[in-house]
Amino acid sequence: MKYPVVSSLRHKGKTIELDSAREIITLYGINGDAMGNLSWDFVIDQILAYRKPPASREARTEPRVTLAFRVKFKTPEGQQFESRAGGIGGGGLFIESQSPLPVGTKLSLEFSLPERGNEWLAAKGVVAWVCPKADQYTFSPGMGVRFTDIAADIRNRVLELVKSLQEVGRPAA
Repeated sequence: MKYPVVSSLRHKGKTIELDSAREIITLYGINGDAMGNLSWDFVIDQILAYRKPPASREARTEPRVTLAFRVKFKTPEGQQFESRAGGIGGGGLFIESQSPLPVGTKLSLEFSLPERGNEWLAAKGVVAWVCPKADQYTFSPGMGVRFTDIAADIRNRVLELVKSLQEVGRPAA
């Protein structure tokens, strides 16, 4: 079911489509071109995150950073890809892709963090949201992948890296 955006001044003329069978929401531009889609899980998580009191909204449960590194991924059907990730956190990563996979696609992942570029770390994930072209939030098209299965030691390494990069970006006291 499609709904035109009429009252939002910034987005007037765009259309939102709700696909209940696939449980995704797709945003279409003024010219009818698909601008991206999100899984219902992602939308629900965002709504619930904003229900918290303002003081706790600032504290992320899964910190993340913008960081470029190599990633390989494979679909259940055996399609294999290699790309660059543009960010990572304890909850997942962003994979840059000119042809993002559909929301809900399950992936087997291997990624190589910058501090040990020749070591590949394994995880499983699912495409949670898609950005088919660059926009104000991402510098390239791609897909947000939520980790569904990641070993505790690998997740801890990701969190340690994120924390160290966040500390580098903070001004000295």
